[in-house]
Amino acid sequence: MPSEKAPVCAVVGVGPGNGEALARRFAADGYAVALMARKPELTARLAAELPAAKAYTCDVADAASVAAAFAAARADLGEVDVLLVNAGSGVWGTFEEVSAADFEQAWRVNALGLFLCAKQVVPAMRARGKGAIVVVGATASRRGGARAAAFGPAKMAQKGLAESMARHLGPAGVHVALIVVDGVVRSPAAQGRSPDRPADAFIAPAGIADIAASLVRQDRSAWSFEVEARPFTESW
Repeated sequence: MPSEKAPVCAVVGVGPGNGEALARRFAADGYAVALMARKPELTARLAAELPAAKAYTCDVADAASVAAAFAAARADLGEVDVLLVNAGSGVWGTFEEVSAADFEQAWRVNALGLFLCAKQVVPAMRARGKGAIVVVGATASRRGGARAAAFGPAKMAQKGLAESMARHLGPAGVHVALIVVDGVVRSPAAQGRSPDRPADAFIAPAGIADIAASLVRQDRSAWSFEVEARPFTESW
């Protein structure tokens, strides 16, 4: 008999850190993984390393790029069962320092990016009566820091959209959840900027992936929407 088809996980925003950790975790959990990012260097390497993984160029701020990436993934792997949205960026600066272009780009990547990617997977999830969308957010979604004049509003919009989707799609069997990242994610670049910070004062990307995996497995009678992730040393 033919083997059962693997479920499909799309990881959007695959970079060193959370994106790579998410891809590795869900591949280990038996998913065929669609690796999506603007730049192909890391996704190409991971696609060669992980079983049943394929790389796709995807700029989440561009509707045509998103549509093309998901169309290719559906053709190669099938409909997406789990969408992990890790794409997120923004210029740090005060209101007087950031430009209108900075403000718009942060919104396009964080809020519009979620909107466009979710549009690609929700119809099939609704038709099946199941599916999961997990968004990697930030504490900037909770407070307007002085230097988060562009990033904060973008993350607030992302969180608002995710919560609206969760309320709307939950009764249809689609679990939408948000991981609020409160702290500095461990990476060579982050550790280089803070060489005196202890290693366990950073958030381990594998820890974020563990949370995402647990959210996807949650019993539908006890779904979570917003889950925080912070190092035990973090002040909050």
